[in-house]
Amino acid sequence: MLLTADEIDYNEQTGDAEARGNVTFENFENGEKLSAVRMEYNLKEETGRFYEIKGSAPGKVEYRPGLLMTNNPFVFQGRWAQKIKNRYILYDGFVTNCKIPKPWWRLTGPRFDIIPGQRALAYKSYFKVRRIPILYTPVFYKSLEEEPRRSGFLTPNAGRSTRLGWMYGLGYFWAINRSYDAMYRTRIFTQRGMSHEVDFRGKPRAGTEFGFTLYGVNDRGRLQDDGTRFKEGGYQYHISAKSNIGNGWTGFANINYLSSFLFRQAFTQSFNEAIFSEVNSIGYLSKSWSNYSFHVVISRHQLFQGSQKADQIVIRKLPSFEFYARDRQLSKKILPIWFSMESSAGFFRRQQLLFETRSFTERLDAAPRLSTAIDFKGFRILPSMTLHGTAYGARRDQETFQVFGRNLNRFASDFNIDIVTPTLEKIFDAPKWLGGGKLKHVIESRVGLRRVDGVNRFRETLRLDEIDILNNTTEGEIAIINRIYAKRGDQIDEILTWQVWQRRYFDPTFGGAVVTGQRNVFASTIGLTGYAFFNGPRNYSPVVSALRLKPLPSTAVEWRTDYDPLFPRVSNSSITADFRIKQKYSGAIGHNQVRGGQGQSPNANQMLARAGWGVEGKPGWRVGFNAVYDYRISTLQFATTEVSYTSDCCGLSFQHRRFSFGTRNENQFLVSFSVANIGSFGTLRKQERMF
Repeated sequence: MLLTADEIDYNEQTGDAEARGNVTFENFENGEKLSAVRMEYNLKEETGRFYEIKGSAPGKVEYRPGLLMTNNPFVFQGRWAQKIKNRYILYDGFVTNCKIPKPWWRLTGPRFDIIPGQRALAYKSYFKVRRIPILYTPVFYKSLEEEPRRSGFLTPNAGRSTRLGWMYGLGYFWAINRSYDAMYRTRIFTQRGMSHEVDFRGKPRAGTEFGFTLYGVNDRGRLQDDGTRFKEGGYQYHISAKSNIGNGWTGFANINYLSSFLFRQAFTQSFNEAIFSEVNSIGYLSKSWSNYSFHVVISRHQLFQGSQKADQIVIRKLPSFEFYARDRQLSKKILPIWFSMESSAGFFRRQQLLFETRSFTERLDAAPRLSTAIDFKGFRILPSMTLHGTAYGARRDQETFQVFGRNLNRFASDFNIDIVTPTLEKIFDAPKWLGGGKLKHVIESRVGLRRVDGVNRFRETLRLDEIDILNNTTEGEIAIINRIYAKRGDQIDEILTWQVWQRRYFDPTFGGAVVTGQRNVFASTIGLTGYAFFNGPRNYSPVVSALRLKPLPSTAVEWRTDYDPLFPRVSNSSITADFRIKQKYSGAIGHNQVRGGQGQSPNANQMLARAGWGVEGKPGWRVGFNAVYDYRISTLQFATTEVSYTSDCCGLSFQHRRFSFGTRNENQFLVSFSVANIGSFGTLRKQERMF
């Protein structure tokens, strides 16, 4: 410690010291610095009083995602302060971590009780932004420990929605012990009711952890024109857990439940979640050794096809036992031969409107595979043979789709050969607008042939997952890839990739599996494109093109199209482009259009736009905007505009959201105030902010 002043009186026997005029006190152990007009201090007992005090102490920097950070120390001023050992009591003062003399925020109060490295308490304090009080707290608590775990109330918040009314929120965090904690948050919607959110987390032992989240709304209902109310309330929960059980066994669970899709659309704050109509849950025990792995799986996949409870498809595995053998080399003599296998056995159930299997429908599947590789004069030939054996405990009628308890056995052979041709390449001089240097153009091509035989009852097979859409086929595929590499100095970048491929089907009906006038999904189609195109017999697939362009490190373009020569037309097109200029300007634009017909993917025509101005991570203004517009219904379905300002110690964000889809027509106004190294409060959560 170091004490300096214009005058100092010191008693060596008692340890009492009195300092007057330009008093400074510095503790080199924890970095505290104080200045005062007068000080009375006992060096032996480490107690004293400081008058007209000003000081600073290093702030604890917690690196957490979404938390505003600063290296500024905490600055405090007061009429006088008392020091008792390692405890400070400040009277009639304020605390901030902004730069003086004009701090952005201050916490003012008649008394502050601070123990460096442990905690800070403020009594009857006001939180002020630019001298404007915005929050009063009888007691304000802040932990200063390395790993803080303290129970307490969360900062209240308020907001406004044109559909929900005024929103008032409050919460409580309960630090149960060092291994468990819980948090409860509630929000009152003046026009609709009250929401509840519960989070419970725990780490019972090393290698084991879990989390539980529940969100629900007690909805009074949306007011109708006739005076009645239409209720959209419900709840959803999420459970996640993982554990290292021992002896190589691991366990994992990701469980989700949604009471109704109408509730998700009405109360979610995310556009992506509002339009995502699936709820998936899975849990498994697994063990891997050498080239093998074994899994015990329980899963539930739920697909909502409408807002009504009956408009859904539920597929359940309860349970499924799966054994996999990864590629293992059996021979190195004339040709290298690898062996692999996928197998499973379990009970399944599929439930939907007008169609339902038994609660426990058996299925046994095994698919051993042999493969090899042949190199011949620059050509690489990759043949493989897979045998599929599947036994079902039930089948369905081809016309009525009713399920019967009669067994169905499937034995199929799957022969595949891929031929990779020699690569062609040439080097050019790069133009100046690309930065000069050299360009290399590379052409890669591949030809594939596949024949599957033995799937004779495809239309009677129950559809549970990708195993059940294996189909008879004799098909060929050709693909050409163009790549352009740019060399600028010692840096080599792939600035263009363009892949084009198509399949030719020599059996246009896939052994009679194709049904005219409806959408047909087979293993032969999903590996080519994500859009259904089989609505009747045909001999060839659309021409699929995927173009990725990155001429500059800060610019990227991706364009994928499917051109169907059968109609002819571009059946779907998806393009996205994004850029960043001088680290200050950024933007992205995307357009997706699907032109399907009867039995094909449904039509779509949407545009996505995003723009931003400002430098991330630096003080100053930032503005962002993103939107989704649907051309088919001429509606701006979702839009977000955010304006934020960040200083050296705090940040303020305003956000406006616009929802317009289904029955939801809403504007929301949200705000968030962030204090560096401490946290944020308001209705705009950190995971929902653009900056």
